[in-house]
Amino acid sequence: MQTTNPDTPVATVLVHEPHPGAVWITLNRAQKHNALARPVLAELATAVRTAGARDDVRYLVVTGSGERYFAAGGDLRELANVRDEAAVMVMMEEAGAALEAIRSCPVPVIALLNGDAIGGGAELALACDMRLQSSHARIGYIQAKLGITSAWGGGPDLFRLMGPARAMRMMSRCELVSAEQALAWGLADAVISDGPQGQDLAAFTKPLNHCPPQVLRGIKAQAIAARQGLGWQAHRAIEQKHLVQTWLHDDHWAASEKLLSKGS
Repeated sequence: MQTTNPDTPVATVLVHEPHPGAVWITLNRAQKHNALARPVLAELATAVRTAGARDDVRYLVVTGSGERYFAAGGDLRELANVRDEAAVMVMMEEAGAALEAIRSCPVPVIALLNGDAIGGGAELALACDMRLQSSHARIGYIQAKLGITSAWGGGPDLFRLMGPARAMRMMSRCELVSAEQALAWGLADAVISDGPQGQDLAAFTKPLNHCPPQVLRGIKAQAIAARQGLGWQAHRAIEQKHLVQTWLHDDHWAASEKLLSKGS
């Protein structure tokens, strides 16, 4: 019988590819509510950058282990020693850089909320391009309960997505938003009622699985431009660049021929 050595370290970030082009990155700290300690965020950023650099990758899925928490925010034990302005700035920059790796990833990044996303976990979810929320999961900017504001770029993300009034309401009241409410508000893009292996998720990702990687990269490039608030001309230049690349690609001509053949 195989035994497990208790001294063997357990990976805190798991990466696997359930089918070609879809890379799943899982926060593997269920016993710690998938708390976002700085080493975990650094591992997450490395995994995102590595997968995003591959030409064959279509999209990433970021999720957590277990069913209770997607991520429960920063690791409070680790952060207990952040006691002066310089230390706060270093913490913000390090963690913020990890979330920026997701925002700037050249392919779409989907947050699959297997459980609650709260505090820094909600900021992580908002750094992603789309959010799929399990029916029992909630999302909340509850930083005010600790007497602080958002820290890792999640404030600008929330205000951009939800607008000033609703973002202020969520943050000041520390609201935990249900999956159905999040969907109605546009905070979530779909509700997943049958788990990560079920039909809800499969139906959502099916079109992405058939979209050419270079097309998804072109779409993400425009999403980055919009998130950064680039002006019309700069955004238009990005659109033009990627249209030239995708128009001249063999995938475009194959798709065109297929459609033409159906009409003949």
